[in-house]
Amino acid sequence: MNILDQEILITLFRQHYFFFAGAVFLLAFILTWYFTPKVLWVTREKSLMKEVNHRSSHKNKVPPFGGVSFFLVLILVISLLQALRTGYTGNHLIIGLTFLFMAGLKDDLVISTARLKFASQLFAASFIIFSPELEFTTLHGFLGIYDIPLLISYFIKLLIVVALINAYNLIDGIDGLAAIAGIVICLTYALVFYTTGLSYFVLISLSIVGILGGFLRFNFSRGRKKMFMGDGGSLIIGFMIAFLSLKILVMAPYQQIVNQGFFPENTVLFMVAVLFLPIFDTLRVMIIRILNRNSPFEADRNHMHHVLLDNGLNHKTSSFILGAMNLGVISVFISVSKYFKSMVMLLIILSMFVTSACIFQYLKRRASSLQSGNSRYRFLSKISYSRS
Repeated sequence: MNILDQEILITLFRQHYFFFAGAVFLLAFILTWYFTPKVLWVTREKSLMKEVNHRSSHKNKVPPFGGVSFFLVLILVISLLQALRTGYTGNHLIIGLTFLFMAGLKDDLVISTARLKFASQLFAASFIIFSPELEFTTLHGFLGIYDIPLLISYFIKLLIVVALINAYNLIDGIDGLAAIAGIVICLTYALVFYTTGLSYFVLISLSIVGILGGFLRFNFSRGRKKMFMGDGGSLIIGFMIAFLSLKILVMAPYQQIVNQGFFPENTVLFMVAVLFLPIFDTLRVMIIRILNRNSPFEADRNHMHHVLLDNGLNHKTSSFILGAMNLGVISVFISVSKYFKSMVMLLIILSMFVTSACIFQYLKRRASSLQSGNSRYRFLSKISYSRS
């Protein structure tokens, strides 16, 4: 029996859905666990390490090539799923992933220009925004909006893809954060796709969870096995999350969801709630930079993970706190969205954004006070020591 035969795969999938879904997750997890040490060995042999600078949250040089493993596993899994004939975007995903991976890998090796990375994102996005599976024609009554002109729908989808790729790339600042955020997002999407019977997207979501779960062991390591996902990893995972988010946005109001009391017009806000962490962090940082009269694209230490680190937390604790925060927002949204339509839910989402912004502004000031106090203590200690 040829396990890779198309008819055998389709039969196995239809008769043993949960087994197949679990197998896809384990395949992605095991392959990532297998490939990453191989990539680590090559990068250390060739001394391909990420340099430490004033913004770095690490003290030692670390290889930033986790994206190599991500790319290999995604290509293998997507190619396998193509045989199931449950989706039509596999080839488009592979092309988009390849261009983004090459741009990210170049940046990890020798630093790419912003123009090249942006062009790669536009090119990759173009391969999915025109997909028939992602046709976007209505907002189902969100804020009273229903039908959307075709050209505007293409622009909205392009904006979503590019924005999410960059937002996910920006939260990859400390160990585990991007991976944990991706796991929370994709597990939530997998549940929605399972509820609505979209099997292909369930499997894609679970494969990403498997990849990120396998990678966490190396991202949290403190020794020679430590690895960053790098731009090559964050760009392609951001692209896959954007792809899944578009599917959430364009889904028809399936009867399974309507029967459970959810309003189709809240779909847009549901996507925002699931993506709360990357969206909120990006918006917050850009607003702070603009208020400080700096370029919104200028690098600094105003990200949420920087704030938590400056308050004395370590990487792992900070990452799990932010992941739990994102999960909390999703839980609150799901709990109350059965009772309110889009206008009220928009106010609830905005209130969560404002509350989070106030909390992190307080923590930022607290961190500044702690650092000022420590600096003053060290200064007085030096004076006392010199006098003695």
